[in-house]
Amino acid sequence: MRYLRVALLIVGAAALAILVAENDPAAIVGSIAQLSWRFAIVVSFHTFVAVSDALGWRFAFANDRIAFSRLMAVRLAGEAVNMTTPTASVGGEAVKAWLLSDRAPVEETLPSVFVAKTTITVAQGLFLLVGVAVAAGLLPSGSPLFRGMAWLLIAEVVALSTFVVAQMRGLLGGLGRLVGRIGLPPSVAPHHVLLRASDVLERFYREQPRRLLLSTWFHLVGWMLGVAETFLILHFLGVEVSVRTATVIEALATGIRFVAFFIPAGLGALEGGLLVAFAALGLSPTVALSFSLVRRLREAAWVGLGLVSLAVIRPTRGLAAERSAPR
Repeated sequence: MRYLRVALLIVGAAALAILVAENDPAAIVGSIAQLSWRFAIVVSFHTFVAVSDALGWRFAFANDRIAFSRLMAVRLAGEAVNMTTPTASVGGEAVKAWLLSDRAPVEETLPSVFVAKTTITVAQGLFLLVGVAVAAGLLPSGSPLFRGMAWLLIAEVVALSTFVVAQMRGLLGGLGRLVGRIGLPPSVAPHHVLLRASDVLERFYREQPRRLLLSTWFHLVGWMLGVAETFLILHFLGVEVSVRTATVIEALATGIRFVAFFIPAGLGALEGGLLVAFAALGLSPTVALSFSLVRRLREAAWVGLGLVSLAVIRPTRGLAAERSAPR
């Protein structure tokens, strides 16, 4: 899988390069260059999204024992790992749990990662549903773009339902029992931690409906802020669109990222989808690729911040070892 992801990254980068080469690269570069100092505003605006998503993760815990600043820094580090390594958005989640292992036992941090992944995906599905509803009133009847968004929504609902059912049926506990049967020593495969984490996860879903809703809400706010970012970038590129158009663009982009999660950063796949969407909305390929590349540059800036966080944060081993000891 690691080699497959690397291959997909190379193919995606090549596809993006071809798309740019075939759609007036000089005009694309000139369009991006006109942002000038405004690019700093685009990068800064994403702070609101990052804060909303960190709050979504905060409420994925059963309590507020971990400082918000720590959660924010750890989340940036984990997302940077997801964006830059061939781990299919899994490696970064493990990194998040590990970086918090000196602030809370792993049987608490690991379930929080699962809950946050669930609530951010639920929020993404709700946002995509809003986008489909907006597209129904904006696009002509029978539009391929509308049908594509509807199919993306169906795929997300099916995948999310499967993920939630697996958690409620003891996904972590099953992994723990499997590891136990293998017979590896606890220092290599601490299956007792997975079993306790499974209990914490199931108990959270049963006993913390308020925090579950708050987690979903803050993640939804993060997705909705993406509409404002889309509107802002297009405005800086000299393209005026309605809020409805920005909503459709952002909703489609989130749906493509969801189904193309195995491609690092959705490279190439996202740009291809945006070209189709922008054409259906009456916007040129130059605008589509300029918009996407500005987004890529903003992502690169925040990945850089995440890598700095990853380099700075190192959990001490005392609490992790103490809390994870067999009981």
